[in-house]
Order: sequence, then structure tokens, then C-alpha cells
Amino acid sequence: MEPLESPVPFIAILVPFCAAALILLSYRRRRLIEAYSLLASILTFALVLILLPRVMEGSEVTWSVLKLLPGANLGLHVDAFGLIFALTSSSLWIVSSLYSIGYMNAHDGHNLARFYAAFAIAIASALAVAMAANLFTLFIFYEILTISTYPLVVHEGTEEAMRAGRKYLAYLLTAGVFLLLSLLFTQHLAGGNEFTSGGILAGHATDFIVRILFLTFLIGFAKAAWMPLHSWLPTAMVAPTPVSALLHAVAVVKAGAFGMMRVICYIFGLELASAAGLNMALILIASVTILVSSFFALAQDNLKRRLAYSTIGQLSYILLGVALLTPQGIAGALLHIPFHAYMKITLFFTAGCILVSTGLENISEMKGIGRRMPLTMGAFTLGAIGVCGFPPLCGFFSKLLLAEGSVEAGAIPVLLVLLSSSVLNAAYFFPIIRTAFLDDPAEELRGRKEAPVLVLIPSLATALLSLLMGLYPAFPFLELATMAVRALAGGP
Repeated sequence: MEPLESPVPFIAILVPFCAAALILLSYRRRRLIEAYSLLASILTFALVLILLPRVMEGSEVTWSVLKLLPGANLGLHVDAFGLIFALTSSSLWIVSSLYSIGYMNAHDGHNLARFYAAFAIAIASALAVAMAANLFTLFIFYEILTISTYPLVVHEGTEEAMRAGRKYLAYLLTAGVFLLLSLLFTQHLAGGNEFTSGGILAGHATDFIVRILFLTFLIGFAKAAWMPLHSWLPTAMVAPTPVSALLHAVAVVKAGAFGMMRVICYIFGLELASAAGLNMALILIASVTILVSSFFALAQDNLKRRLAYSTIGQLSYILLGVALLTPQGIAGALLHIPFHAYMKITLFFTAGCILVSTGLENISEMKGIGRRMPLTMGAFTLGAIGVCGFPPLCGFFSKLLLAEGSVEAGAIPVLLVLLSSSVLNAAYFFPIIRTAFLDDPAEELRGRKEAPVLVLIPSLATALLSLLMGLYPAFPFLELATMAVRALAGGP
């Protein structure tokens, strides 16, 4: 089926940018700001949904935004591969908007126009990364994503927040330089930078040059937080909880992992990646990151920091899946983008619920909190079980496919890493659940109750969706992942 030319992808990206402008113009009217954010999130998701039937029919949607110099064209191309990330980020913007309204109201938030505008621009950038037709477009919006999230990281304005912001920019802007070098190098070698199934670099460089380019790409996608380029992420936990959720589940880190997947599959190509041994290097990096980050998570008493190190490990599941270069492995990696997003945003939302209701941030202070906040901790339990990879939550299916992919590739050590990681996940999540429900409530928790409705409902909604996607994983994400893998293999 011929690709369909349609402006819908461009409009979907334009809506949050327009919302950001309207929000800034309405900086003194809190309710109007909140309305613009919520309405824009719903409209954006609706526009992305319009693309779903066409892609599910086996076609793709394209739109040329702006033709600049040769090799520097802004273009959009929506396929099954990218639609998974686009659906994830646009759908979670809705619940994030609701949650942000409740959270910022509870905290008497300041600089709300800047907060919501930056949030909208970040979502628009993530959508553009998902739907980029070429490396140039991805690079432009990947860097806009970095700049737009900086005001969110430093939102509190404290010295700690400013230090976190400086570290955030130091890591990610430096990585951006490497990504730009990778773009220019690719353009020079291949004469283009369009994302093409099978890749564009084969036959244009020696294995040594390919390996150097792979390294610069890997550094460029430091948003994937692989070790040792990870420390900016736990430091950024000083940001408000809605921002932490954005960083870890909706946009930033997922853009890094998705970008690396896109480059391996559509710039290098699976055959070249295997021939040059790129996958073995990535397997090693991802495996070390998965295991080491889990041990770091075990040592954290601050709940958000424990969740941050958990995210670092979970992101490398995505890198590990694509590094297997098998259909099941790549499908598992693609599925882990939305499934982890829904589970992890649940965990951060519930951490915010606890903070709003009790002011507590450390796990050691949360004894018996499940008896005071049963709905919140029930949602947390569902998210934690899913991240560990236990059924019937959706995380079970993405991890199952990753395990099957490792067997398919004959990579038994990778299977052992996955199993060990699930044990470690349980080791740093289950004690939280046990102490929350089985210990007597701490004195400071007496009289405490559930967080306000606008903070609690999004937490329950994402927990329920994580469960429903585990019970019914086929539509749309599993079907889209299957279609993406089939397209990579050259099938219809």
C-alpha cells in the first residue's frame, strides 16, 4: 500500500506548540492555563489516533514540513515502529495534565505558565522524534526536548534544583554534540539520512568506521541513561513529581531509547549491526546497566531516587532487546516502551500522592502507609509487580518476548541477566509493599488519608491500564510491534 500524504502528523505536533504559546499569553489566569493544557492533550491524542487505522492497514503516513538544504529536510513519516512511541507519549499527556493540575494546586505551584508551556513543548518534541522521517528531523526535536525540559528540572528554583539543571544540560547538550557529529558523519558516508528499513550505511564504510559511528550515536543518545552516562537522571529527581514522571515515563528517556532503536534498525540496519559486532557491544553495556542499576536502587531510601535507578535498568531492557537482532527481541523492546511507561508513571504518580498527603519522601518513613492510603499503595503495588515482570501486568509480556528473543538468538547469558534483574526488581520493590501494608502506621501518619482526587485518579487510571494491557496486550501495541518487526524483515 502506497504511503498516504497527510498533514495530520504535523498538526498533532503543532497543537502542543500552539498550546504552549496560549499558555504563556495567559500567564496570569491559572484556570485557563490548565484548560489549555488539558484540551491540547486530548486533541493531540485524538489526532494521533486518527493515524492508527491507516497504519494498522499496513500503510504509512508522510508529510514534508520544510525542505531546506540537501540532507536537511524536516519531514514526518508515521509507521508502526514510530506510532508505538507516539501513542504512548500522547496518551500519557492526558493523565499527566490531570495529575499536574492536582499536584500543582496542592503545592500552590509557582511559575505555572512556564511549567505547562515547557511540558507541552516537551510532548510536541517527543511526538516529532517518534514520527521523524530522517535523522535531521529527529536531531532537531531531540535537542528541543532537552532545552524545553530544563525549566522543568529547575522549576523549584532552589540551589539543589539549579545544580541538577546544570548537570542535566552538561550531560545532554554534550551528548547532542555527539549526535550532531553522528548526523554529519552519516550524511557524508551514505549521502543521506532518511530512515530506511534495512539501513543506509551498508557498503559505505569499513567495520572500524561503523563502530566509531556507533559509539558517537550511543553517546548522542545519552537520554537512554545507560551507564556510565546515567547520573543526570537520579539528580533530576529534585524536580516536581509530574516532571519526574515526564522524564522517566512519557518523553525524555524514552526518546533516547527509541532514538537508539531507530538508528540501529533504520540507519545501520540489522545485518550491518551483526556483521560489525555492534550488537555484542550493546548487549554488554545494557546488561551491565540493568544489573548495576538494580543494586544502586536497593541502596536508595528516597523513593523517587529508587524509582530513578529502576528506570535506568528498565531502559536498558529496550537497548538489550534491539541488540538481540531477533524478531522477538525487537518486538519485546518495542512493547517495553509503552508498557514500562504506563507502569513507571503509576509508580511516580503514587510517590507524588504520598508526598502531597504526608510530605514523606523516604521509604523508611512509610511504615504502615498502605493502611492510611490503600488506593495509592494498591496502585503502587500493581505498578511494582508489573515492572518486576510478573503476570497479569503488561510488563510480563514485554519481558517474556525479550526472554524468547534471547533464546532465539542463542544468548543464554542474556536470559540469565533478565531473570536476575526480575529477582533484583522484586528485592527493591517488595519490601516497600510489605512495610506499607503489614507494619503498624508510623506516628506521623495518624490522621492521614488519600491524596486529592485529581492526583489520585490518574494514578489509579494508569495502574488499571497497566493491568488491562496485561490481560489484553494484542491491540494496539502488540499488533503494531508485530507489524514493525515484519516490515524490518521485508515482509508485507
